[in-house]
Amino acid sequence: MSSRSHHPVTPIEDALFVTILKTADRLAQQAEQIIKPSGLTATQYNVLRILRGAGPEGLPCRVIGDRMISRDPDMTRLLDRLEKQGCITRERQTDDRRVIKTRITAEGLKQLKKLDQPVHELHQSQFRHMSGAKLNQLADLLDELAKRESD
Repeated sequence: MSSRSHHPVTPIEDALFVTILKTADRLAQQAEQIIKPSGLTATQYNVLRILRGAGPEGLPCRVIGDRMISRDPDMTRLLDRLEKQGCITRERQTDDRRVIKTRITAEGLKQLKKLDQPVHELHQSQFRHMSGAKLNQLADLLDELAKRESD
């Protein structure tokens, strides 16, 4: 009997899936280390960025959930914590009582402003070994994969 292992060769798609998840996890952990000292989780930070992008109009809870990087099964509790920290406000709409608009506050904007530069520098550092052309190619490939998976 041969001493060689009898493990099947891993198909490229399987290997890519694992590599993408491991890489995303490693990048996210590094970002979490920058964000955590501010008293926010990465998910809370994501919500604040989404709300900053929405402007003064704010967004309904469902839309925030749709725009999240990763789904949070308990969006209400997540928003409760941000509201307690003074980072967001929520207001039930008079025209449709089922809709609650969420808006970022001055405190939430202040938290993001403190994190903008360190997070940007982290992202530059994470990708500094890749040329602009490779970064664009990677972005195109990941966009293609994301679009295909959302069909």
